[in-house]
This record gives sequence, structure tokens and C-alpha cells, in this order.
Amino acid sequence: MDHEEIPSMPSTPATTPGTPGAPLFGGFDGKRSGHNGRYTPKSLLKSCKCFSVDNEWALEDGRLPLVSCALPPPNVSLYRKLGAEFVGTLILIFAGTATAIVNQKTDGAVTLIGCAASAGLAVMIVILSTGHISGAHLNPAVTISFAALKHFPWKHVPVYIGAQVLASVCAAFALKAVFEPTMSGGVTVPTVTLSQAFALEFIISFNLMFVVTAVATRH
Repeated sequence: MDHEEIPSMPSTPATTPGTPGAPLFGGFDGKRSGHNGRYTPKSLLKSCKCFSVDNEWALEDGRLPLVSCALPPPNVSLYRKLGAEFVGTLILIFAGTATAIVNQKTDGAVTLIGCAASAGLAVMIVILSTGHISGAHLNPAVTISFAALKHFPWKHVPVYIGAQVLASVCAAFALKAVFEPTMSGGVTVPTVTLSQAFALEFIISFNLMFVVTAVATRH
């Protein structure tokens, strides 16, 4: 037996995929193949527009076919990307710096772990909310690294960095308006020598970019 028969599916009115009672994938062509006009496993997969089946079912061997699902990337304008990058960077800078200021005003009540968690949660929220629009770079170093690795067009690097810098300046003025005159908590002044500060910045930036590029890219 080449194909295992599956009972025919009852006819239902046309509904939008994802709505209650509707099929998960739309695009069933209504054609039946196999014996007695019944659906076969291969015909069911091929009737979904999202899927493409590369080989035959081998039910006797217990193997599954190679199935791929290729969806076109969303068409997002550059203005929407810049807007998402601006909003995401503004949220990150405001949240991270505000936490440091509050920690100083409360004599360390937030603690170092709280400050780190605040920045990490801000990054996570921004990536989940704007990552599908702009990629959520949030940092000129990330933008330049992606461009250097050929995952981002160089022609968009200046405007991305401009949006990030502008968002940082706006976040600084917002913090000044909210927390004036207590602003020293958001200022990072090195307490070591210049060479030590350079080495620390280099190592931390290397770790950041290594993780970001390793997680966000396939190569």
C-alpha cells in the first residue's frame, strides 16, 4: 500500500486561519488524491500553501518527509525601522539610568543585581516589541558589527546611529527633568587609570558583541 488513507474532512465554510473553528493553515485547494478521492498524508501537506514536500512518505520505514516552510519577510519601511530604533533606545537608556539614580537616592536599596536586572528586562522587552521591525540594535556598536558581518546594509548605518544617539539625548533630558537635581547616579565616571578603563571597556564590549552576533546571526 503506497498511501495510507485518511478519512475525508467535512466541508466547512470559508474562515480566516487562526480564528476559532478555522484550520491552522489556510489555502486548502479542495482537491483529493489517492484512492476513492480521499486525502493522503502527502496531499494534505501539499494542500497547505506554507509547506513544500521534497520526498515521498515512507510509512513502512517510519520516516517523515522533508518539509520546508518559507514565508516572505515583512516589508517594513526605513522610517518605521528608525522610529522603532528610536523608541527602543529611549526606553533602554531611560530605564537603565533611572534605576541607577534611584539606587543612589535610596542608599543602594535597588542593589547591583536590581540595576542589572532592570537593564536586562528593558533590553528583553524592547527586543520582543521592536525586534521584528528594526532588529533592535539599540547600540551603534551592534549596528556597525552587523554591517561589518554583511548582515546589515552600510547605507543604513548612519541613520541608525543617528536615531540611537538622538534617542539617548532625549532620554538624558527626560531623566534631567524627572530627577533634577539628583543626577549623579546616572553618570559613569571611571575610578581607575585610563589604560585600565580602556581595557575594561574593550573586554566588556567584546563580550557583548560576541554574544549578540553569535545569537542573532547564523554564521
